[in-house]
Amino acid sequence: MSVLVEFAMFPTDKGESVSEYVSRILKMFKDSDVSYTLTPMGTVFEVETMDEALFVIKQAYEQLEADCSRIYSTIKFDIRKNRSNRMEQKIASIKSKIGDINS
Repeated sequence: MSVLVEFAMFPTDKGESVSEYVSRILKMFKDSDVSYTLTPMGTVFEVETMDEALFVIKQAYEQLEADCSRIYSTIKFDIRKNRSNRMEQKIASIKSKIGDINS
């Protein structure tokens, strides 16, 4: 099974720039074996089960809970049985149809 997750999580009580806080979450990913991609509006990651996905979201929250009084998050799931490595496959599928997508 493949669980693709797109999420954003940040404090709303720390002013306009929250990169210091978001960086904590990205360091968590960097130090883990979870496949992820940072985007300008959030992070996409892929795991094999819903339990794993929810555990990663909980870990992200724990990066902020100690010193943030209000945390906002959006989360989207794309769950597909009998598949894996979809983060790369979905992009490759588009590239096969139209060529490079970032030029």
